[in-house]
Amino acid sequence: MEAAVETFTSFTGATAEIGRRYLGMTDGNAEQAIQLFFDSPDLASGIAEPTQQSNAPSVPTSSHSRTGREDASGVVHLDSDDDEAMRGLGSDDEVAEASRIAAAARAEEDEAYARRLQEEMYTGGDSSGVDESTVRAPLARTTETLVGGPDIGYEGNDDVHEAVMAQMRARQFSRAAGRGTGVFNQRSAQSIWDDSTNPEARRQALSEATGGASESSAKAAKLAELFRPPFELMTQIPWDDARDKGKEEQKWILVNIQDQSLFDCQRLNRDIWKDEKIRDAIKEHFIFMQYSKDDPRANTYIQFYFRNKDSEAAYPHITIIDPRTGEQLKTWSGPPVPEPHEFLMQLFEFTDRYSFDYTKKNPVAKRKAEKPKAVDVDRLTEEEMLELALQNSLATSSGPTGPKDDDPDEMTKSFGDIGKGKGKEVEEEPADLSPFSQISSTHPHTEPTTQGPNVTRIQFRHSTGRIVRKFEVTDPVRRLYEWLKAEPIEGKDGIPFELKDRGKDLIEHLDQTIAEAGLKQSTVMVEFLEES
Repeated sequence: MEAAVETFTSFTGATAEIGRRYLGMTDGNAEQAIQLFFDSPDLASGIAEPTQQSNAPSVPTSSHSRTGREDASGVVHLDSDDDEAMRGLGSDDEVAEASRIAAAARAEEDEAYARRLQEEMYTGGDSSGVDESTVRAPLARTTETLVGGPDIGYEGNDDVHEAVMAQMRARQFSRAAGRGTGVFNQRSAQSIWDDSTNPEARRQALSEATGGASESSAKAAKLAELFRPPFELMTQIPWDDARDKGKEEQKWILVNIQDQSLFDCQRLNRDIWKDEKIRDAIKEHFIFMQYSKDDPRANTYIQFYFRNKDSEAAYPHITIIDPRTGEQLKTWSGPPVPEPHEFLMQLFEFTDRYSFDYTKKNPVAKRKAEKPKAVDVDRLTEEEMLELALQNSLATSSGPTGPKDDDPDEMTKSFGDIGKGKGKEVEEEPADLSPFSQISSTHPHTEPTTQGPNVTRIQFRHSTGRIVRKFEVTDPVRRLYEWLKAEPIEGKDGIPFELKDRGKDLIEHLDQTIAEAGLKQSTVMVEFLEES
């Protein structure tokens, strides 16, 4: 410390007492103390204050108040009484002493302010000066049960999963409270078939599902039972366990997803699942699982198989899954709901065509799902536009609109198979009946040698490059195909192809001339239909 004081005094020329004061402000750091001295020399003026104050004579007081007025420029004007009070101080020494005392008082205030700043900078500040009234009170502790409860154990309890799922469904049930529910509009967020083997539990679940409507009268109870889900057919196990059971018992998985706000779904419970022959067929060949679309147990199935869950037009939704591969084999999606005898025949047709026997080959897809064709409204005639508007109006009034799921089983049949009973397959339509196959491949094309308005250039773009060729504008579109079939692009000999112009398939305009088809000075895309 003394070495730091000596360094401070040698640089500043101040006394050792002043040096100790500045070094105390900077925790003994001589460089910071020297810098503080030169930046704030007034901090040293109050060091000798105690001794000087004790020896200083008392300042005479005056009965007059020392007040004045300050003008706009900041000059203070004293009245005559103040002048007399100043003259009453006596000699010049007394006046000087009074000024020195006032300056010392101001220095004391400056010193206290500097000390507080120094403490905040170097020692983190003094917390004793914090106004506690501005500090926010701590948050109160809260306790809430997210999942589980005193009756649920988490050590070796096999029923934990079911208990948790029950709580989740209970919460969904409470959120669904207040919605319009009843016999024909059961709560969609609640699984209404738990504990189906217990009649009392089934009655209670039915009462909850209908919002108590089934308890209001005998007629309501009969209607509720009429539209009750098929508890006796359902397999109430997780999805992965159902697949394992299907592989073990060699049974297909039949899944029904319902939107209970739609009456068509209720018709399944009333007509399809209560038919005795259908029930017998399901018990023999299928593992049946039925879910509400908001049931947490259906999440796995919906995630992988039911992409149109939010479309009303996709309900009722019934599908058959192969438990071995998880493949979706057949689907019924959307209205109209099949009649019981039709549905039974379709089930029998499925069991005839598909087998668990590895020595037999199950049907495979022969074609892709048909995509709806885009309609170019600008090219429609007035009559075609009127007919299109009428069709859209009828479709809207006939029921819900939206996407449906395609039936994979239909993709395994040729167009001639559809609607032929038990799916007896017929041979595919001979290839030579297609428009492309009827185009000659022995009719080469010779470019015209003349120029003029009757000759046009057409650019053909393909995957490996492009070709520019001349044609007469009166040539039919068929000549484009004949030329490419007679003189195929290198490496594409014998491979079928399509010619498209701005999204238009030219196979539909074979008999039009190049001018009529709008192909003058155009670019035609050549797409080869190579098998993968």
